[in-house]
Amino acid sequence: MTSRTRSGGTAFQQVSKAGEGHFARAFRRLLRKRLAVICMVVLVVVYGAGIFAAWIAPHDYNAQDYTAIRKPPSTEHWAGTDFTGRDVFTRVLWGVQNTFILTAVAILTGGLVIGVTLGLVSGYFGGRTDSVIMRLGEAFASFPDILLVIILAATLRPRIIDGVRWIEDHTALDGLINSGIPDYIVISLALVAFGWVGMARLVRGQVLVLRTTQYVDAAKAIGASTRRILFAHLLPNAISPIIVTVSMGMGSLALTEIFLSWLGLGIQPPRPSLGVMLRDAGSLSALRETPWLLLAPGLAALLLVLCWNLLGDALNDVLNPRTR
Repeated sequence: MTSRTRSGGTAFQQVSKAGEGHFARAFRRLLRKRLAVICMVVLVVVYGAGIFAAWIAPHDYNAQDYTAIRKPPSTEHWAGTDFTGRDVFTRVLWGVQNTFILTAVAILTGGLVIGVTLGLVSGYFGGRTDSVIMRLGEAFASFPDILLVIILAATLRPRIIDGVRWIEDHTALDGLINSGIPDYIVISLALVAFGWVGMARLVRGQVLVLRTTQYVDAAKAIGASTRRILFAHLLPNAISPIIVTVSMGMGSLALTEIFLSWLGLGIQPPRPSLGVMLRDAGSLSALRETPWLLLAPGLAALLLVLCWNLLGDALNDVLNPRTR
């Protein structure tokens, strides 16, 4: 009786696993990878602390304590203070929040909305539509991405600041410039403008193969609209490589945002930024006398980039049908 129960239970488990979907199996395999689970936990903790910085941060990010200038980490200031007595830990939390907002906006609009849509349209329709979209993408990709992002950010910033200042002068909205809104707009536009090319190429390649399958022909035969074919039949079957690309792209976008701020083209004071904090603490004298100024923002930036790349590798393993 016991052996039958055990064999029956084993058979039931096998049937249950056989009935699982592709993403359910992939998620179960992902949970078996300890490194991937650690990366997900780290990302949730770091981004969660940044998102809720207004409630978690022990101090105001711009509050200056002249009695605690350049103090090492202590119970009151967990990551020390900077050259004007501001709490480094608090500023790192707000810097992570800025990085999260900018990278999320860039990947959602540029990578997913624009890139996926153009890739679907290009691969499905082909012909002249495909040629126009791909030639446009090649024009963007023919130059180094970071160079064009720097040029775009540098040229857009004065015009956007003038536009926001005009809004402040002619409306009841005040404090827009001090809140960092122009910086958010500049960086978002710069990242979105060049973040769609790789995603569009990836989705186009998937659609070129999927559009010749039988289920697409069946959808056409029953009169399904083009929009339904694109987003209900083709997109779900190309979602696996999109997820992998997004996970790896988040790390690259976070690094780009930090680098732009380090160059002085991103988030600027009084808003905290990981790039500005790394730039201010990058001198040899600062490294000798106040190394904690570099440790906290450097560790946050390293964790974000490293965890996203490691998670992307793990997702590539579990979502790749050849590795089942």
